[in-house]
Amino acid sequence: MKLFDFFRRKPTAVLSPPEEKKPPKLKINPVALSMAKAKKLKYIHPFKQYQPPAGVIPADIRSAVLAMDATPYGSQDFAGMTTGQSGFPGYPYLAQLTQRPEFRKMVDVFSKEMTRKWITLTSIGEDDKSEQIAIIEKALKTYEVREIFKQAMDLEGFFGRGQIYIEVRTPKGIAASTDPVELQTKLFRSDKKITKGSLVAFRCVEPMWTYPGVYNASDPLAADYYKPQSWYVMGKEVHDSRFLMFVSRPLPDVLKAAYNFGGLSLSQLAEPYVDNWLRTRDSVGDMVHSYSTSGVATNMQSTLAGGSGDDLRDRAELFELYRDNRGVMFLDKNTEEFFQYNTPLSGLDTLQAQSQEHMCSVSSIPLVKFTGITPNGLNASSDGEIRVFYDDIHAQQEAVYRKNLKQVIDIIQLSELGEIDPDISFKFEPLMELSDEQKANIRKTEAETDDILVNNVGSLSPDESRERLANDPDSPYHSLELNNNDDLKDEEETEDDDSEDFSASAA
Repeated sequence: MKLFDFFRRKPTAVLSPPEEKKPPKLKINPVALSMAKAKKLKYIHPFKQYQPPAGVIPADIRSAVLAMDATPYGSQDFAGMTTGQSGFPGYPYLAQLTQRPEFRKMVDVFSKEMTRKWITLTSIGEDDKSEQIAIIEKALKTYEVREIFKQAMDLEGFFGRGQIYIEVRTPKGIAASTDPVELQTKLFRSDKKITKGSLVAFRCVEPMWTYPGVYNASDPLAADYYKPQSWYVMGKEVHDSRFLMFVSRPLPDVLKAAYNFGGLSLSQLAEPYVDNWLRTRDSVGDMVHSYSTSGVATNMQSTLAGGSGDDLRDRAELFELYRDNRGVMFLDKNTEEFFQYNTPLSGLDTLQAQSQEHMCSVSSIPLVKFTGITPNGLNASSDGEIRVFYDDIHAQQEAVYRKNLKQVIDIIQLSELGEIDPDISFKFEPLMELSDEQKANIRKTEAETDDILVNNVGSLSPDESRERLANDPDSPYHSLELNNNDDLKDEEETEDDDSEDFSASAA
């Protein structure tokens, strides 16, 4: 049996299929990942407590003042809010943006338009207030209120907050800025606090040099909730009533402390749009500069085999020397071939124009105001856009300027007149200016209306029409002399008396 077992066929071994090699697990370097995230999240500024420069808050109380900011920056709920463009970038970063012409143009257009036509002082009642109004108008020019308000709006556009310090003399006759005790007291709008001749000047203070002092962060029902009662200005504590505040884009309460109690600056708001415009402009410029690529297919065997490549460089130099539309290009018939690739440039102007218009959209400035470029096309006009823009500017004047200008005029009245006249007010002049032709048509229409009312209807006398022309500042007859009704009445009474005396003597 063993002999037969030897000749038996041995069973073949069953081979298992080869195991598939699994690809190595992908591993990403955390450093490279963090660098990529930092590049992608360029506009995301982390939320953190604002730290003013050294010297703004006195060193001995700096930690106590900063501790008033109880915003939970590190909490999970607050961290979940930091998506998109958020967080205060800081005043040094915003100051760097002021060097770009796009940001400067945006802010400059707003501040100029808000102070271009300025205000007109008015009065109510029958009393003549022309003398008081003339004194106030002269003081407004003396203290350069118009220029100071423009500067405050520049700071508001660049940094999110503009502040004007009111400098007055104390009862001792010295400037309040030199008296630390006086600076901490409230500046009442009263003749007891602001005496006649006590106003010194109005001064703009950049927000980088100020930091809020005490403020109420516990009672939302209080009038002073999240409104600082005082400000630290380079080591001095100044009461809030001695500042005029300019904030046109206020933030929610939860973000006010992080933004140093300012608003959202126009520079930070428009930064993504400006960067997109700069990137598009540079890309279009690079494409126009290198829209045509020319080359020569030649033998590079020696260079690729490790040669010095001198022959190849000489060939390229020869190609560059002859590269001209009026020149002649020499090629080897058997070993060389010339090629050229041209990139189509159609549509680049549209892409660049749209990127530029996006900057205007976020700033609400018409393209013709921002760039000086007029609309294209037959009968194209920007009058509608400019009118809407002027309506927006007027709304900004009422929202940002009205309250501050009222305080300025009250302070000037106390300093110049000794009291505040409640009948004296002001109005903003209209920004839209009519052309000479439009003014002439309006005067023609008014003249025809007066002719109908005087000659046909009889509801208006010639003297009343003459008085309307004399009182119209836009009329060419503004200095027209009026007939004094009292003088005419006196002349009529004198004539009557003379006639009576003549009749008595005749009798």
